[in-house]
Amino acid sequence: MRSVRVTAPGAVEIVDVPAPVPRPGEALLRVRYAGICGSDLQVLRGTQPFASYPRVPGHEFSAEIVEIPGGSDRFAVGDVVTGVPYFEDGTCYSCRRGLLNACMHNETMGVHRDGAFQELITLPLDRLHAAEQVDPRDLALVEPFSIGYHAVLRGAVGDGDRVLVLGAGAIGLLTMLSAISRGAQVWVADIAASRLELAAQLGARGTVDLTSESLGDLVRAATDEDGFDVVCEATGQPVSFTNAIDAAAFGARLVLIGNGTREVTFNQSVLIKKELTVLGSRNSAGVFDTLIDLLRRQLVDVSPLRTSVIPLEAAPAALESAASGASGDVKVLIEFPGRP
Repeated sequence: MRSVRVTAPGAVEIVDVPAPVPRPGEALLRVRYAGICGSDLQVLRGTQPFASYPRVPGHEFSAEIVEIPGGSDRFAVGDVVTGVPYFEDGTCYSCRRGLLNACMHNETMGVHRDGAFQELITLPLDRLHAAEQVDPRDLALVEPFSIGYHAVLRGAVGDGDRVLVLGAGAIGLLTMLSAISRGAQVWVADIAASRLELAAQLGARGTVDLTSESLGDLVRAATDEDGFDVVCEATGQPVSFTNAIDAAAFGARLVLIGNGTREVTFNQSVLIKKELTVLGSRNSAGVFDTLIDLLRRQLVDVSPLRTSVIPLEAAPAALESAASGASGDVKVLIEFPGRP
């Protein structure tokens, strides 16, 4: 089978490798679509501290079950599924308290272990989620959707909340859709006009282009200077964190999604003055079925986010383009061939 492999930082190619063999309790899956994520680009750039090489990227995917050794009472050959790509150890302090998404020794597909950028993969049955009546292209977006939805749950977003999302990349936009699905009014800030246009198309109450507009003006116009009830930071940039503090209402919740790598300098007294609750959000926990149901019932439309669908043969070039910053896509999906 063919596999997209990062052999070393900066080097990616398609190689032929033996097909995996599923063990009891696992399914053999033929990948249908896989999304390119920021962590995949970190692996290619060599900036992902937990990656070793060679490594097959990819943790956002849809697939078809082709074999289940021993059978299953939940799944059948031919089912279209997605899967949870995080592997907890089940024994650390976090896991013992039920915080599986925050496992102290988490391993994620495409980073710590090989991922979904290959024609066939195996996964434990207890990590699979079936999805009848959902477009497999949309199903490949359930994992990034779960990141945004988990963040919204962390921020206790509810009906009528005024929410600001900083960052209109795929995760920011999916966070916006998650908040809207829970009855919130959402505004989005970014520096890319095309992504703000997409945010408006997807239902943002308002947007602000931070290259030419003031976030303070948005706070005044959208909240009558009260500030936002929840601010979700989805860029990881230091200035975005301080913007989140400034835009938050007194007593607001700040949810940090963007995985920043640089230190932030701020005056902690403003956190005290505003009595802000600052929450980290890592991976997701137990929301895949909820999101699949939202997609199945067409209550949320994620299709505008998949701005390019490319064949497997084009994956190395697409990864290199995105890693260099040349790509303007929100979400690129790799399409894998059907049955041989």
